[in-house]
Amino acid sequence: MEPIIIIGTGLAGYNLAREFRKLDQTTPLLLITSSDGSFYSKPMLSNALAKDKTADGLITSDATKMATDLNAEIMSFTRVQGIDTKSHCINTSQGDTIHYQKLVLAMGAEPIQPPLSGDGVELIYTVNDLHDYREFRDALNGVRHVAIIGPGLIGCEFANDLLSAGYEVSVIGPDVTPLGRLLPPAAGEMMQESLAAAGVRWHLQRNCYEVNKVGPKFILKLDQGEAVEADLVLSAIGLRPDLGLARSAGLKTNLGIVVDRYLATSDADIYALGDCAEVDGRMLPFIMPLMQCTRALARTLAGETTAVNYPAMPVVVKTPACPCVIAPPAPTSEGEWQVEQTGDGVKALYISKAGDLLGFALLGTAVAQKQALTKGLPAVMA
Repeated sequence: MEPIIIIGTGLAGYNLAREFRKLDQTTPLLLITSSDGSFYSKPMLSNALAKDKTADGLITSDATKMATDLNAEIMSFTRVQGIDTKSHCINTSQGDTIHYQKLVLAMGAEPIQPPLSGDGVELIYTVNDLHDYREFRDALNGVRHVAIIGPGLIGCEFANDLLSAGYEVSVIGPDVTPLGRLLPPAAGEMMQESLAAAGVRWHLQRNCYEVNKVGPKFILKLDQGEAVEADLVLSAIGLRPDLGLARSAGLKTNLGIVVDRYLATSDADIYALGDCAEVDGRMLPFIMPLMQCTRALARTLAGETTAVNYPAMPVVVKTPACPCVIAPPAPTSEGEWQVEQTGDGVKALYISKAGDLLGFALLGTAVAQKQALTKGLPAVMA
């Protein structure tokens, strides 16, 4: 019997394999990864420094144990170089040609490279996986001041984490307030003020266009004549779905690999999920949507064709200096933010013209209302 092949051993790949094995213990299962195949929780990368976690300390199981637990074969340090959809086979960097009955793409996303000039650009760090975190953490030895390019969710989480670990932090970006794509202005202002009180030096409404290495320091040149000096630079401007393999195989892509409610691509025997997938027109790179996808796809692969549903799924932002929970309204929603501020919290509700709750942002003490408000939200995808 040909195996089900999963490309990728991040949270998407491994959790899919776990859910599948709950339903089917015998179908051959092969996971292929360019990494060493260790299992860890990727969301922990942005709050591991304050907990003094090394890269190895974040690993909960190595590839050998995962293979045993999943009754699966795991090919580590291996890249899939091509997919032959007609012959139902893949070609790997090890020279193997392997046939599949079903194929799942779970390759994740890659950091977006900022459009910068200067001789320090190649020395800028990004943290998107365990290997990146190991290199970044090692590079922090002897460092005092870290500049972060990008004031979005990941930039804010790393800023808080670095501060808690004892570093000085500057955050640079064009947004008027932090998390500008997710928070209304009043909520963004509270996030900005809270992290500033914790020590963040904000350089907002500014673009960095050049990074140079001058002796042991980095000089980041910003528009409007500003400059920031730092010992290390971290880019956190966002991720781009890994589409190369899907495109070369002729699969339909848009912002991500295009899949339907069953996680099926334009090829009936190939599926995709996680950060590389655009599910029924939606890109939701968070844990809760991912888990909904793994459960639905596991049932489909086990013979029970199942569409994925998304309930209301608030996102917890890991910024202890300013507790924050966001349930973003759908991009096509029509409504307006209604903001209530207290001395130590912000409650922002996104209300439709008909008076229905479509989303919220809760900061500070207002996060205590998360559970009650979530009950009033519509499903993201019913």
